[in-house]
Amino acid sequence: MSGLLALLDDVAAIAKVASASVDDIAGQAIKASSKAAGAVIDDAAVTPKYVHGFSADRELPIVWGITKGSLFNKLVILLPAALVLSTFAPWAISPLLMLGGAYLCFEGAEKVLHTLNTADHYEEDLLASKLSDAHLEEKKVKGAIKTDFILSAEIMTITLSALPEGLALWQTTLVLALAAVIITVAVYGTVALIVKADDVGLAMAGNGRLAATRKLGEGIVRGMPYLMKLLVIVGTAAMIWVGGSIILHGAAELGYSGPYDFIHDFAHDAGLAVPAAPGAIEWLTSAGLSGVIGLIIGFLLIPFEKFLFAPIAGLFAKKT
Repeated sequence: MSGLLALLDDVAAIAKVASASVDDIAGQAIKASSKAAGAVIDDAAVTPKYVHGFSADRELPIVWGITKGSLFNKLVILLPAALVLSTFAPWAISPLLMLGGAYLCFEGAEKVLHTLNTADHYEEDLLASKLSDAHLEEKKVKGAIKTDFILSAEIMTITLSALPEGLALWQTTLVLALAAVIITVAVYGTVALIVKADDVGLAMAGNGRLAATRKLGEGIVRGMPYLMKLLVIVGTAAMIWVGGSIILHGAAELGYSGPYDFIHDFAHDAGLAVPAAPGAIEWLTSAGLSGVIGLIIGFLLIPFEKFLFAPIAGLFAKKT
């Protein structure tokens, strides 16, 4: 009997340690996730533009499709890759992130050029009219998942770098996995709320018992098209800013810190010049200058994509 009690006591002790480990892992995941807040916000701003233009009944299925793709990116591809790279080739992380940043710069610059070029609008409308709704939806979801992959790579890398040293491999794996799920649910839950806000507004306007409720619903319905357009702009700007920021940080880590140091010092001085809101001014200045760098890089990459990468990709497509 005493042996059984001793065994139960040992089991209780082990359970207590396991419980503490779970609590610690959850805390580490939340803390590390908060370090990637900037990239998370950018991800949330980028996504709604992929839903823009579709019927209301297809909005949530599109968001769900992107959510599943994002979880696959983080848990199946990026999590193992982050563990392998951090263990065997930590030197490769910055160059790979810089390649992803260059892609974001290119995509953002291409969208800016498309907005300025009215001929592109006609060609896109013509293509959209030829595609079935299902094909166009699939194309949009794939494009969103591709962009999410780059942003998710940054999120996972920032989260990994925020973890304390000395964690066991299984703890690091669980923290990264939990952080990935928390971030994905937060991002795409927010996106779902944004894209369905107009339906909520319609319900409030039509079924609200109070005049104030109906008025608020009407305001939401009228304001949502403008909000969606704003998010499209913010999403494009976020891609350019994040891409430029990734390249600047990566270059600094590789030993070429001149541009990063200049922007950091200039933004710091700008913040000091406005004592009422130094932090906000410093962030805006840093983000703006990083965006300018990102836009320049993106514009420089457009000819390479058009005359080099696209023809090569076309040759491979024909062979396969």
